[in-house]
Amino acid sequence: MSTIVLDPLLYHCGKGKQRFQRRPKFNPLKSCSSFTYCTNKLLYRGRRTFFNRNSCTLPVLRASSTNAGLLEPFESTDVLLTETFFVKRTEKLEGKISVGLAQGKNQNQWELTIGCNLSGKWILHWGVSLIDDSGSEWDQPPKEMIPPGSIPIKDYAIETPLKKSSSSALGDAVHEVKIDLVPDKAIAAINFVLKDEETGTWYQHKGRDFKVPLLGYHGGDGNIVGTKKGLNLWPGALGQLSNFIVKPEPNSKGQESSGESGDTKEKNYLEGFYEELPIVKEVAVDNSVSVTVRKCPETTKYILYLETDVPGDVTVHWGACRDETRKWEIPAAPHPPETTVFKKKALRTPLQLKKDGKGSCGIFTVEEEFGGFLFVLKQNENSWLNNQGEDFYIPFSSSSNMPVQKKQIKLEDTGVSIKSGEGSEGVSVTAYTVGIIKEIRNLVTDISSQKTPKKKTKEAQESILQEIEKLAAEAYSIFRSSTPTFTEEILETPKPVEPPVQISSGTGSGFEILCQGFNWESHKSGRWYVELKEKAAELSSLGFTVLWLPPPTESVSPEGYMPKDLYNLNSRYGNIDELKDVVKTFHDVGIKVLGDVVLNHRCAQFQNQNGIWNIFGGRLNWDDRAIVSDDPHFQGRGNKSSGDNFHAAPNIDHSQDFVRNDIKEWLCWLRKEIGYDGWRLDFVRGFWGGYVKDYLDASEPYFAVGEYWDSLSYTYGEMDHNQDAHRQRIVDWINATNGTAGAFDVTTKGILHSALQRCEYWRLSDQKGKPPGVVGWWPSRAVTFIENHDTGSTQGHWRFPGGKEMQGYAYILTHPGTPSVFFDHILSHYKSEIAALITLRQRNKVNCRSAVSIHDLLCVLITSKV
Repeated sequence: MSTIVLDPLLYHCGKGKQRFQRRPKFNPLKSCSSFTYCTNKLLYRGRRTFFNRNSCTLPVLRASSTNAGLLEPFESTDVLLTETFFVKRTEKLEGKISVGLAQGKNQNQWELTIGCNLSGKWILHWGVSLIDDSGSEWDQPPKEMIPPGSIPIKDYAIETPLKKSSSSALGDAVHEVKIDLVPDKAIAAINFVLKDEETGTWYQHKGRDFKVPLLGYHGGDGNIVGTKKGLNLWPGALGQLSNFIVKPEPNSKGQESSGESGDTKEKNYLEGFYEELPIVKEVAVDNSVSVTVRKCPETTKYILYLETDVPGDVTVHWGACRDETRKWEIPAAPHPPETTVFKKKALRTPLQLKKDGKGSCGIFTVEEEFGGFLFVLKQNENSWLNNQGEDFYIPFSSSSNMPVQKKQIKLEDTGVSIKSGEGSEGVSVTAYTVGIIKEIRNLVTDISSQKTPKKKTKEAQESILQEIEKLAAEAYSIFRSSTPTFTEEILETPKPVEPPVQISSGTGSGFEILCQGFNWESHKSGRWYVELKEKAAELSSLGFTVLWLPPPTESVSPEGYMPKDLYNLNSRYGNIDELKDVVKTFHDVGIKVLGDVVLNHRCAQFQNQNGIWNIFGGRLNWDDRAIVSDDPHFQGRGNKSSGDNFHAAPNIDHSQDFVRNDIKEWLCWLRKEIGYDGWRLDFVRGFWGGYVKDYLDASEPYFAVGEYWDSLSYTYGEMDHNQDAHRQRIVDWINATNGTAGAFDVTTKGILHSALQRCEYWRLSDQKGKPPGVVGWWPSRAVTFIENHDTGSTQGHWRFPGGKEMQGYAYILTHPGTPSVFFDHILSHYKSEIAALITLRQRNKVNCRSAVSIHDLLCVLITSKV
């Protein structure tokens, strides 16, 4: 078997130097360069890829029976295609937040210093707590404490930018701010959180505000700075920071009786301290993937050279396709070294590190019969990179890949090769017509020749011309008699048949319209299932195809999002029999039903020997091994979390086999016992999307959508135009599920807020002329919405601009993606207008993949109809 040696396969261009080009970056993180080895200039005009068909000089690779590749240079004309893709990925940077309290010039002066050693646009959002305040109320500090450049936030807080002040021993810049403390017996503590303006991420301490006591009274708070505690980040709007239930850590009876009243508060003298807390920042990084294609003149195979500047161990998941349907197939051997077959559908080949250590590369061969090369990249263990939600695709030259079945007719000179008709006795029409043409040529030559001095008579010339006419007429009649047979074969094309609807858990049929069938208060009646059942026929008549039901399990919170015993389906919304009945009723009117499942966390039934609630009961009686080890509250003994922590309940360790097996069994039980058609997945930021894929593969839902809630990017309270980093995080999660689930398009909701509230309609197009949300990058997996039980209803965490609701619905119900309508709006005066928009969408067959063309003045065309 022939093998290919990668080490010597380096490009040789120009003067042998590599040229690197750097693209604009979203953040100050140093990223790997995008580069090409071409002598001709390549112009990048804002598109994601560029072509250069005659750009590079590559080595010629000849396959041989030996274990070596023979290299010899060839001209640039042998290069069929060079294409470069620009990819975005998320990288985690580890750093520290420092908090120090030191004495000033005299005994009564103190200085609080807060810093961070990661690059960024850091803002300190802070306030003070007065000694008589109850709870977590904030007040603005005295004016003499406020540093220059600060901005007041309403009447309770101050925002102060951190300034770059020095460099650490490792050369990292330190951003910090200093606050001069004013002796004031009324101020009990300083509270603060940090915000990175570049990413819109808020950083808290143990899921709560940082708290620096000034009177020496610590109370029972667990977020005091001055002792070694962990730091967690919680991206999200500031208004949501306090919306998480945090159980108090249990105290012994002695502690409970130790006096919490103001009369027994222990007040100590203020002491200086310095503490560093770990911080992890996610940043967007630009990288590139370049592929150059040439054709081997001896084997006629396509040879592809792939290189990328993505760091780490990079594996190419690849295959070939025959046409534009892009159906994956495995090319014939030989394959590159260390290549493995994945599920008989694709190949996986690790790239080799370049000699200079900057990136990796590999060489692949594909047979001439294929029409294109498909691939995605896998970085390290669990990070997948693709082309904005699609596979990377390299089309080969169409001239050399015409399918054999299309080469039915071959023209040679003036003859036409066709089947012989009846009575021809096997005589070749082509040979006969060629003979007539030769005879005509001889007669024409006879007329014009002057071999003898005597001129031919007029009568002889006319006789020759008459003979030519006869021969030409005979040749024409033969040609015409063969034409109908030839034409009839070409025109006999099969009538177009619409392909059957493909059902996918990430998209359903592609024509779904989702209704959220509850709000934050629906549990209060205790019989919501019964009430909702009465509206089944009405919702069906409005055009809804999928209904989203609330969480069905027993829960510590009445809304259902703090599940306890997963197999106990008697909730505040109704009992298990009422749940089965409402599901059956909606099935009878043609509506699919989604169950709201909370897989990230679960409330325990029992305490351990330390008084921590981490022992579960019921049918799934897990112990503390089912809880992640880095959960800051519940003393888990599992592995580290693969996502963000939810601080109100134990975070489940999905890396444990017994946990995954139990969850898969439970989901399958819900499908069979209740009749759920799919899932709405709560708080999927808490665990890796690959586990979601495992659960969906096992339960085989008709439709699934995850709640990946993240904060958009803001600069001093103003939403940034570029929200690529925000939607990329959602797309990365969808990609981790292998596209088996969609995700709520939080990006589009946020952009609609600013666009409609301020008439800033320019926000509805990104820099590439596409919709700026997930619906612009991966529309088939985007579930668009303007309101849900958290943002609207009585919670109102992020309510849609008042009076603009129908403009929002006009956008999501006429655009691709899967639109979701909030139950409160269906019951309001908006019902008839929403129904009209649903009818418009269905009449024009707008689906989750419909094409969008955005023109000036926001003229939007959906599938050229709406």
